[in-house]
Amino acid sequence: MSSLLPPPINYRNPSPGDPRRAKFTANPTSLRRIASTSPFFRSPAVLESSSAVGQASPSGPTSVSHEVSWTHDTDAHITFLQSALSPDPAAWGPEFFLNYPESDDFLHNPDPRRDRKCDIRGDVLTVRGLTNLGCLIVLGVGLVSLFAGYPLISHFTAKKQSLQGGFNLGGINATGQIPTMNGNWGLIDLETPKSAYTKPSYYNPNDEMQLVFSDEFNTDGRTFYPGDDPYWEAVDLHYWATNNMEWYDPAAITTKGGALEITLSQKETHGLHYEGGMMTTWNKFCFTGGLIETAVSLPGANNVVGLWPAIWTMGNLGRAGYGASLEGMWPYTYDSCDVGTVANQTDNGLPKAATVNGDATAGGALSFLPGQRLSRCTCPGESHPGPLHADGTFVGRSAPEIDVFEAQVSGKPPTGQVSQSAQWAPFNHEYLWKNTSETTIVADPTITKINPYLGGAFQQATSAVSETNQDCYEFLLGCFSVYGFEYKPGFDDAYISWVSDGRLAWTLRQEAMVADETVEISARPIPQEPMYIIVNLGMSMNFGNVDLEHLRFPVMMRVDWIRVYQRKDSINVGCDPKEFPTQEYINKYIDAYINPNLTTWIDDFNQTFPRNSFLNQC
Repeated sequence: MSSLLPPPINYRNPSPGDPRRAKFTANPTSLRRIASTSPFFRSPAVLESSSAVGQASPSGPTSVSHEVSWTHDTDAHITFLQSALSPDPAAWGPEFFLNYPESDDFLHNPDPRRDRKCDIRGDVLTVRGLTNLGCLIVLGVGLVSLFAGYPLISHFTAKKQSLQGGFNLGGINATGQIPTMNGNWGLIDLETPKSAYTKPSYYNPNDEMQLVFSDEFNTDGRTFYPGDDPYWEAVDLHYWATNNMEWYDPAAITTKGGALEITLSQKETHGLHYEGGMMTTWNKFCFTGGLIETAVSLPGANNVVGLWPAIWTMGNLGRAGYGASLEGMWPYTYDSCDVGTVANQTDNGLPKAATVNGDATAGGALSFLPGQRLSRCTCPGESHPGPLHADGTFVGRSAPEIDVFEAQVSGKPPTGQVSQSAQWAPFNHEYLWKNTSETTIVADPTITKINPYLGGAFQQATSAVSETNQDCYEFLLGCFSVYGFEYKPGFDDAYISWVSDGRLAWTLRQEAMVADETVEISARPIPQEPMYIIVNLGMSMNFGNVDLEHLRFPVMMRVDWIRVYQRKDSINVGCDPKEFPTQEYINKYIDAYINPNLTTWIDDFNQTFPRNSFLNQC
């Protein structure tokens, strides 16, 4: 217990530095009165007045400075605390009352009238006031900058990832990430000039297009066998569907002198007399909407018929050259449930307009197509890649075709030309699309004319033929001429605009493919599927006469570059977009996409078409 008490202090003679020694100013008379009347001092403590340490103030001897101390030992202090104070606070004396007047009371007694007079003379614009206010302003600005300004500044000044090929590390193709590695494997070729990263739209020059894919073909010696390239793959097959005269072999394709070279040569191979080449970006690079352009030097001469060079696109659900994958898919672009989805575009021989005035080589029938395999009429639970409409029906899916160009030689005298087309199904009656000045716009009728060929039992064509730059052929100057097409998919304001020799050639608006009541079909959209690129050089009597007497072999098509652009607000690159998925369906029926010997979906691949609600099969 004693260790908890303060050590004994000599209060009678404290040391000068003792903190318990006090000095105060008091009236000696008051002290004597307090000492004699207040029970507080009736204690063993002794109140002593020491010698004055100050002198009388100018006001008189009533104000003297004294030192006062209490002294006792420890036990006496405890006894004092127990007995000094009376139980009644009133007996302690008026000096302890709250209303006892003190000399500084005026400082603590508010007086509104006096305070108003004093305050009105005050000045807040003092150095101290301004300093305080400035500190508050600096603190406030700092807090706002930290918690509001900094996030906003970081957001608007941060370097945003470009959409020009930088879709994750190194770019993305349909199969996922392109691994980071040394080399030039991004969606945009590193050697594409910066000046080509944007360009105005051909359809509306006020719209700016942004580069999303390019290949400059500047590296010599590239090959395109399966696995050689992240985007391109050459096929090894006979393109029997169009009765081609050559075998397509990857050996016919390489790069040299800053360009892609595809050679068509007279060579015995696989039982055929010619070897050509075809390569595609199927299931590796696709785009939906935008502009594809390419600079090409056409093969051979501009006055000898027979060659069939082409650059074109197709929907990813069909693979060019693989017949089973194409049956019931090409060239449909349709999202309605009616007779347009069924075989021959007829149900029990109706409508009659679909049985007459069609293809003369097919007995006048309008269509020999097997029907749209993945139509909007597909019954619930059937195999379909999706997705679904809001009403629960499937979105109509297909493998449509839009051509950049198919080169030909025609006319008298023979002249180099390109046909620039889109293929369609189901078909209008007599293959007549709505060709008006509002739906079909030819930029220069002296160069471009609507193709008289409208289609046949397996396709309807909207096509125009343009004269080419006659110098840009292999056996002439060998220069490069720019071809392409720009399109907006769907219905509203949709269109396709073709480019020849770097200039707008002609435009087809979607309104040209409206519903046709004569054959009871609905409107067909500008292709909405993800489209891949195909480049090939071959020959076929199906495309036109082949003048073997005057053709010189080998011949070569050279491609300086291929570039794809899209509007900045409509970037859609990839072969498996969520709006039109393809990968799961392809994987499910992969043999149809990798085995060219499976020529039909039903007979060779042993599959069936999904049941069709229009035919009451659900």
